[in-house]
Amino acid sequence: MTAKNYTVSFVVDQSPTEVFNAINNVRGWWSGEITGATDRLGAEFTYAYKTFHRSTHKITELKPGKRVVWHTTDASINFVKDKSEWNGTDIVFDITRNGNKTELRFTHVGLVPTIECYGGCSGA
Repeated sequence: MTAKNYTVSFVVDQSPTEVFNAINNVRGWWSGEITGATDRLGAEFTYAYKTFHRSTHKITELKPGKRVVWHTTDASINFVKDKSEWNGTDIVFDITRNGNKTELRFTHVGLVPTIECYGGCSGA
């Protein structure tokens, strides 16, 4: 049996385009320091929160109104033993129109219950 990646979804009143734009405005919703572009295919950005978390992400998919994927190229999660648990993981935002609403499904591929960060990271 394989462990399941962390996934959560919710529905909002905004259009798929508005949701896509909001995702790419990372500074508007992820608290911490962000360096680099967060809205272009192939761009890399670094996220840091105090001394607890630092990660670098490369935008590997950018389909307007449909999907955004970040590949974590380097990470240091300082509140777990294996500080590199996020290295090589993918953060996926899938956007789907659902009637007059939009569903956003967030999946962190590689963030699974068998790693230490799962408990603290999945609730954030």
